[in-house]
Amino acid sequence: MPGDKSISHRALILGALAAGRTTIAGLLEGEDVLNTASVLRALGADIVRDPAGVWHVHGFGVGGFSEPTDILDHGNSGTGVRLMLGAVATTPITATFTGDASLRKRPMRRVLDPIERFGAQTVTRDGGLLPITIKGAKNPIPITYRLPVPSAQVKSAVLLAGLNAPGDTTVIEAEATRDHTERMLTHFGAVVRRQKIEGGLTAITLTGQPELRASHVQVPADPSSAAFPMVGALIVPGSEVRIEAVMLNPTRTGLITVLKRMGADITIENERSESGESVGDLVIKAGPLKGIDIEPEIAPSMIDEYPILAIAAAFAEGRTKMTGLGELRVKESDRLAAIADGLIACGIKIALGSDWLSVEGLGAGGMPGGARVATHMDHRIAMAFLIAGLAAKAPVTVDDTSFVATSFPDFIPLMQSLGAIFTRPNQ
Repeated sequence: MPGDKSISHRALILGALAAGRTTIAGLLEGEDVLNTASVLRALGADIVRDPAGVWHVHGFGVGGFSEPTDILDHGNSGTGVRLMLGAVATTPITATFTGDASLRKRPMRRVLDPIERFGAQTVTRDGGLLPITIKGAKNPIPITYRLPVPSAQVKSAVLLAGLNAPGDTTVIEAEATRDHTERMLTHFGAVVRRQKIEGGLTAITLTGQPELRASHVQVPADPSSAAFPMVGALIVPGSEVRIEAVMLNPTRTGLITVLKRMGADITIENERSESGESVGDLVIKAGPLKGIDIEPEIAPSMIDEYPILAIAAAFAEGRTKMTGLGELRVKESDRLAAIADGLIACGIKIALGSDWLSVEGLGAGGMPGGARVATHMDHRIAMAFLIAGLAAKAPVTVDDTSFVATSFPDFIPLMQSLGAIFTRPNQ
């Protein structure tokens, strides 16, 4: 399986901010991560890949970014650009960030609001959209910031900005979000404290201006990518698949929890810890699934997996209702609408609200299929409906697979190695 995208972004960024040489094994070599590497090179980092596939990052230390001579292009990566906006915010340089047509439509104000409190100045298009020029703070001040909505990207941007601010920077969250940044900061030698405070809130505090030490990072398999062969194995009769070294961070295992509640046969073997993250091998066997109600509280731990969960729900017996999905409206596409439209095209009855989706499952082999699904340049929509086609009565066609390379470059050949049959429409 490809390396985890979230860990790959953070390993490159913190490697660049550490003094000395960091080595990264298993880095996801998808377009999103490679764009982050290119941006870091433009900011002065020395990043190379050796013949064995190990990446070497020669860092310049906290606050060591050089002013770039050109615009920094993050392609389709919302994670990459939001994290880098935070990382640059407290360095006294000026940089302009942009992305592709899809990324330029996605909201950035949620990150700009807190980083401006450090003293950074920003210029954006109306609505806080890319391209964005940021002038980093010359004399940054640490902040305490309460997240208005659960967002690991915003939390991470604030913590990365806090690295070059004196004193303590604190992020307060009401709901747990992915904690990869905190774990990796600790792995690189920063002091990060987590504590419960009044009102059931959690405060994450970073002590600023640490001397990050170069480290080795072993990137685990991406659970968001593993979700596709996992659900494929569940819905194609007779299947059994083992997926090795998958990240099992509790903030990322929501899909496994939900699928087990639906009756999925999933077991975890060989659990262990690597570079501060829990990993293990997943064994998945095909079997019947049942519809359930999925509470909104679990959404942050599986927000990227709802497209493929919706496919599992279509092959379950009975209704599955998912709530708390407002974040899907501002992903690479309006992902919630794209899921709903694709299911309807494939013959599945759904009901849709502003932040919820209800799917009337038809059981194993029940999806009619035979549709052409609009992916809206969204890699997860493309992969989810290709998986649906494996078990539908008639083939499912997606209009574009080019964006799959942003997160899962080898998706097609890997699925073909498991027995999937993919063809181009003109073949």
